[in-house]
Amino acid sequence: MPQKKTPQDILRRYYGYPSFRARQLEIIESVLQGQDVFVLMPTGSGKSVCYQIPAVLRSGVGIVISPLIALMQDQVFALKQNGLRADYLNSSLSADDVRHVEGRLLSGSTDLLYVAPERLVTESFQGLLRKIPIGLFAIDEAHCVSQWGHDFRPEYLQIAAVTRRFAGVPKLALTATADAHTRQDILEKLDLSQAAQFVSSFDRPNIRYRVQLKVNGKRQLLAFILNEHPGESGIVYVRTRKRADEIAAWLAEQGLEAAAYHAGLEQRTRLERQRRFLREPAAVIVATIAFGMGIDKPDVRFVAHLDLPASMEAYYQETGRAGRDGNPADAWMAYALSDVVAMRALLEQSEGDEAVKRLRGRKLEALLGYCETVACRREILLGYFGESHPALCGNCDNCLQPAETWDGTVAAQKALSCVYRTGQRFGAAHLTDILVGNASPTVLRHGHDRLKTFGVGQDLSAAEWRSVFRQLAANGLLTVNLAEISGFRLTEKSWPILKGTQAVRLRKDPPVKKIGKTAGRSAPPIDDAVDEHSRPLFEKLRQLRLEIAKRLNLPPYVVFHDKTLREMAARRPSTRAELLGITGVGERKVELYGDLFLCMIQDRPP
Repeated sequence: MPQKKTPQDILRRYYGYPSFRARQLEIIESVLQGQDVFVLMPTGSGKSVCYQIPAVLRSGVGIVISPLIALMQDQVFALKQNGLRADYLNSSLSADDVRHVEGRLLSGSTDLLYVAPERLVTESFQGLLRKIPIGLFAIDEAHCVSQWGHDFRPEYLQIAAVTRRFAGVPKLALTATADAHTRQDILEKLDLSQAAQFVSSFDRPNIRYRVQLKVNGKRQLLAFILNEHPGESGIVYVRTRKRADEIAAWLAEQGLEAAAYHAGLEQRTRLERQRRFLREPAAVIVATIAFGMGIDKPDVRFVAHLDLPASMEAYYQETGRAGRDGNPADAWMAYALSDVVAMRALLEQSEGDEAVKRLRGRKLEALLGYCETVACRREILLGYFGESHPALCGNCDNCLQPAETWDGTVAAQKALSCVYRTGQRFGAAHLTDILVGNASPTVLRHGHDRLKTFGVGQDLSAAEWRSVFRQLAANGLLTVNLAEISGFRLTEKSWPILKGTQAVRLRKDPPVKKIGKTAGRSAPPIDDAVDEHSRPLFEKLRQLRLEIAKRLNLPPYVVFHDKTLREMAARRPSTRAELLGITGVGERKVELYGDLFLCMIQDRPP
């Protein structure tokens, strides 16, 4: 391997980039000085470089602790494509492969080793660590250590007990999302109280945030994909495994390359579907939260939620998997009263003391408030993580089409009174029948046609009353009575409304568009970043990349990113030296693929 020099030398030579992104060099230099660091950067901002380059430059092996066994092979292969010395140890390797990796470690032939926390804590692996010099410990997806986070892994709690045995070895904890409480948990549980903290902006300006009322979720999702992202890759999140299977099968019937992913599938099936998603340009994964962490696919053009995510942290992490390449992407969510009821019920059923429940309640209020807000969604999202946004973002639904509000005080009083007078045991459908004066069999059976609230709400339609109940539940003015399915009950916040001492403003729901069958898939949208002169060559370079990726069984972006191919098509390098001047082209990739791409650019046989 060439002589190790500066971080800039490594970045240019092996990654093919002329300069670092914001904060990367500061973090790298801190680690090179032996300091512990905590890194909070959004998805796609280049966190991995912050430990990979120090691992190359420091004496010893960089131990990367990651929960992503299914992705380690691709991560290591991508590093090797860049010319770096990397290995992984996990349960997918044969005994002979494990011996070969251990041999490279003992001989000093590798700079980076990826392991899962389960292997890290074994005595046999720690015995191996004691035989080699260690350059650093990098704890990726560090939010997994916190029970307040959205991907808690109990194995992460044992990491600090291992790293304490190697005093003086710097530690990096890296995550893409954590609120103040989770950050503090990470610092405490990983022994990082003295660590330098690097917290970057959470803003992902290329992502457009949108929340839509759910009427026919499947058809709305299909229309969204076919009308706005035909032929493009995306992730659809749902709450349950059964729903993931059903939605994926239905999308496949409509002609999409869709597959389900969840923890109930066999490991081989999960791995095969994950790899297909990484390699296919138009693949759609319908998943529970079991999918997505650590996914490096840069061209995910949309993330859709057909059910509410678990929290604002989960929402930010999941939507952040879109648009890692910096190009426009969508975070789209369909949301209904049933989602609010389900989330309220989950909160009521959750275990823990009152302090725990209060914290969970605040997290739920934040999520539901985000769904119902009429303000800039980016402002609300960033504000949750303690970051201000100076003005309207211009790239969310509320900025592009400002929502109307109305004085809902009287309507709220009628709705809350109806909940109270019916014994706090019924759901929105029954309460709406009472308010609009619909003498349904259930209303008559309970004698609710004789209540004072019967027929007092005829000024609003049934759909408008459902909107009122949804917003009251979202804002904590109603909760779910678990004694009756979907039954509402009042909260402490309800009484000031009923007594007339507090006003209520409600969001006016936009009219629901009729959703019919989509005629068919249209052509993929034109890429505005490629001019018409460069487009034919760009498409030829993409095809060449795809052929190479298939031959090597790699995701295409591991060969070159689209951004690199665009620059090639525009600048048309004619020599290896000129090719090295293209962003994302390092020395090793010039050796591997340079002549093939130069021949394509010059339209001559290889």
